[in-house]
Amino acid sequence: MTAVANPREPERNDAGFTLIEMMVSITLLMIVSGTVMRGVLDLTRVSDVVTNRTDMHNGVRNATELLTQEVGQAGRIGLPVPATVSAATVAGTNTIVVDPAAAVAAMFVGEWLVLDAGQNLETVQIISIVGTTLTVARMSGTTQLPMAYDHAAGAPIRATGGFAAGVIPNTDANGSSGTRLKIFGDINGDGSMVYVEYVCDVDPATNVGRLFRNTMPFTQVGKPAPGVEEILIDNVQTNPPNPDNTVTPCFTYQNEVVNGTTFVIDVAITLTVRTMRNDPITGEPQTETKALLNVSPRNVYNVWQMASLNIANRVQPTPATVLALLPDVYAVDQ
Repeated sequence: MTAVANPREPERNDAGFTLIEMMVSITLLMIVSGTVMRGVLDLTRVSDVVTNRTDMHNGVRNATELLTQEVGQAGRIGLPVPATVSAATVAGTNTIVVDPAAAVAAMFVGEWLVLDAGQNLETVQIISIVGTTLTVARMSGTTQLPMAYDHAAGAPIRATGGFAAGVIPNTDANGSSGTRLKIFGDINGDGSMVYVEYVCDVDPATNVGRLFRNTMPFTQVGKPAPGVEEILIDNVQTNPPNPDNTVTPCFTYQNEVVNGTTFVIDVAITLTVRTMRNDPITGEPQTETKALLNVSPRNVYNVWQMASLNIANRVQPTPATVLALLPDVYAVDQ
């Protein structure tokens, strides 16, 4: 029996896409693919911009946080280990033997010390140091007086007050300046006194420089030049000009004078940095200026207030070893 075709069944066409249809499809696919690739490339460039600026922000933020912490600690005095009177002394004498030797190594001529406690407490100034033996005196103006009380072996010895020049005043010889911040004291809070020098070194020819941090024990003999390991920030630039067209220095100081002694009670820090790489979108480096206008060295501030109240035996003088480190004996190499 012969099959009869269904008149309602559509006729099949096995010819496929025409050339025009294929070209249209490919064109649409290329447009969509190009749009997606453009979006991906734009996102990549945005990511590069964010990474570039984040690196710059992190660098300047870390540096200013360290500056804030160390300026705040400037002028602090301390001893690396507790000190005591090694052998009993009697009133009317002027020498004491100190234990241990590590404490004596951190003392200096001119330093004020508080001996003993309670009714036998008295403040004396170091006149000389020989081994672990100190020659001390109570001061009445410029007159040196012997100790007023007996001090038993084991009586505590403390260094109190703070350094008047914990931030070396910019008015002193070889003092701080707009490009060099010089501070000293128990900066790390561990009883070990150090001298720290920040150098904002910008080459005027290229307007690019670095911020260095050079640190050393306060008894260091000779100041070494900072090396690569002392670089805090690369790509430091000259700060924007003030309204009077003068350039804003990296460091500025607020000074107060009491009885002829200058105290730096506030430090302003201004740093301008640029990104390490050019911006992928603009093709130019991005810049940022960070300004900290009220960084107070609290220990210097405290002894300034004491000096204002005529409490002179808590205002520590600058050690001779620190004075020897102040001259600018090196030029920072770009």
